[in-house]
Amino acid sequence: MSSVKYWLWLATRSGIGLVRAKTLIAHFGSPDSIYTAGERDYLDINGIKTAEIQQLLDKDLEYANKIVSACTDTGCRILTLHDSGYPDRLRNIYDPPLILYVKGYLPHIDDVPVVGVVGTRNCTPYGINAAETTGYDLSQKGISVVTGLAKGIDTAATRGALRGGTHVIGVIGSGPDIIYPPENKSIYEDVLCSGAVLSEYPPGTPAVKHHFPERNRIISGISLGIAVIEAPARSGALITAARALEQGRDVFALPGNVDAFACKGSNSLLREGAIPFMSAGDIIDEYVELYPDILDKPMKSGQKKSFDNTTKVDYIDLGNLLDKLDGDEKRIVEVVGYDPMFIEEIIEISGFPAQKVLASLTILELSGYMQRDINGKWEITDGK
Repeated sequence: MSSVKYWLWLATRSGIGLVRAKTLIAHFGSPDSIYTAGERDYLDINGIKTAEIQQLLDKDLEYANKIVSACTDTGCRILTLHDSGYPDRLRNIYDPPLILYVKGYLPHIDDVPVVGVVGTRNCTPYGINAAETTGYDLSQKGISVVTGLAKGIDTAATRGALRGGTHVIGVIGSGPDIIYPPENKSIYEDVLCSGAVLSEYPPGTPAVKHHFPERNRIISGISLGIAVIEAPARSGALITAARALEQGRDVFALPGNVDAFACKGSNSLLREGAIPFMSAGDIIDEYVELYPDILDKPMKSGQKKSFDNTTKVDYIDLGNLLDKLDGDEKRIVEVVGYDPMFIEEIIEISGFPAQKVLASLTILELSGYMQRDINGKWEITDGK
C-alpha cells in the first residue's frame, strides 16, 4: 500500500490537477512510484507540461508531514483514493479528490442510501420549513442526509436530519477543523456526534470562495440523488445539480412560488426534467427497491409529511412532569418549559455539551416526555 505521505505530496503539487494526477497514478501504479520517478520517466506521460514536471521534481515532503501532524492534532482521518474506506460512488466520478479528510463517524456510504439536500442561503420561511421537514423525514426513514453546512437551506436540512436519527454528513469548503460560517458551530458539533464532516482540504485551510463550487461535486458524488429546495437563477445549488447530472445522479426539485426570486432556478430545473417532490416520501419511493431492508418500513411515530401543518399540544402540568424526573433530563425539561425549542437553543441555555443534550432528549423521547413538532422543535408531552 502506498504511504500516505506520498499521496499528500502528490495532492499538494501546484498545477497538478486531479485528472492529471489520476493519469499519473494509472501510469506509475502508485504515488510512491510517481515520487521516485525521474524527469525521463515523466516525459513518457502524453501531453505533460514542463511546469507539471517541475512540480513533480520537487521531492520536499515537509508540507506532507505537516499535514499528517495537523490531522493527528485535530482528530482528522485521512482517506486516499485507493483506501477501502473511500466511497466507490465518489471514486468513480470524473474528478474525485485524491484525499478525503474525515472528522467523526463516516458510514460505509456504498451500502446505505445517501441523499444531498441543497438550496439557497437567502431562503424564505417556506424553504426553511420544507428543508427541515425533508431532512427530518429522510433521516427518520434511514436515509443519510448530506449537506454543505452552509447558511439557509443547508442549515435547516441538517437540523432536521439530526433529529431524524440517521447519520448526517457535512461536506465543507474549508479544512475539516474550520467551522464556516462561525455561527454554525453548534450544528457542526452535532453533526460530529451523529455522523461526519468531510473535506478535500487539509486542516487549517480557510474557507475561500472557489472552494464551495469545488466541494459541490463531492456532495453529489457520494449521493444517490440531490434534492434542490429554493435556488435562485444563479446559485451554488444549481452547480451541485449540474454536477449530479454529469455523474448520473437523480435531481429532485421542490416546486416553489413562480414569483419568488429564491425559486427561479429550482423551478427551472423542473421545466428541464428534474423529478418533482412534494415531500420526502417522493424521494424515498425512488430508492425503496434498492434498499428494501432500510427503507421499506413504516413511518416512525410522530413523523409528519406536510410542510405547512402544525400541531397543538394540550395543557400539561409542568410541575408534575418535573417531579417524575431528575438529573440532566429534568434540567432539559426546565429549559424547554412550555415553549418548544430547537436543539441549538437548548444547548445554549442549558450549558450542556451537544452530546449530553442529544442523549437526554433521546431518553425523554423514548420515555414519552418530549417529542419534536412539525418544525423540528422539541416540546414537552404528557408521557402517554
